[in-house]
Amino acid sequence: MKTEQIAVQLYTLRDFTETPDDFAATMKRVRDIGYHAVELAGTAGLTPAEAAKIVRDAGLKICSSHESTEMILNQPQQVVDRLGEFGITHAVYSYPAGVEMSDVAEVDKMIAGLDAAGVVLRRAGMTLCYHNHALEFFQRNGRTVLDVIFARTSPEHLQAELDIHWVQAGGGDPAEACRRLAGRLPLLHVKDYTVTAKGERAFAEVGHGNLNIAEILTAAEFAGCKWFIVEQDTCPGDPFECIKRSLDYLKGLCD
Repeated sequence: MKTEQIAVQLYTLRDFTETPDDFAATMKRVRDIGYHAVELAGTAGLTPAEAAKIVRDAGLKICSSHESTEMILNQPQQVVDRLGEFGITHAVYSYPAGVEMSDVAEVDKMIAGLDAAGVVLRRAGMTLCYHNHALEFFQRNGRTVLDVIFARTSPEHLQAELDIHWVQAGGGDPAEACRRLAGRLPLLHVKDYTVTAKGERAFAEVGHGNLNIAEILTAAEFAGCKWFIVEQDTCPGDPFECIKRSLDYLKGLCD
């Protein structure tokens, strides 16, 4: 992993990207902290072209974007058009909203929709990625739903954005999950996992929780990961300080 491959997911900074002016100021601040790229999660009402210009004027790249899951499944050509305006190639299906993981028919319908949408993106030279949470680790017939999703879709049509915090929360092994997705893991959500004094799950700055980050990153690199994206869903203090702590730790692991 190189420093230039480390990005930050803007959901972490959502309270600071609510208006166009805030969005622009936040991009400059992210670059000043030392990041080279961002992953989008909304653009404060800006058009894709406007948002892309602000990001690039700040000296940052856009590695990927979390797009409307409904649009991905039902209007994939619109996703292609949006990504074209951003000047990027990776769209992320962020959450299986409304899908009951224990309902075989619902899961099968989602999988078919993802594979079909992936065809549209692939033909445009783009890539659809699936972002997991813990719920995909529900098992049916001895296999997790996450395993089923990737077993029943083509690598050409669906790749992964593995979220290591949620792998751990689902009872999985983040490093092993990376290895199992070799060749299908262009994006990794790098976020740590800890517990409170009451034993409750909590998010932590990367390197300040309980995950073996070095082992996980080695496995992700083996799998072909291109972007290592810092995210912290909730921060105990200033989110900018949190993403700086994460970046400072990751820099120590860079080549």
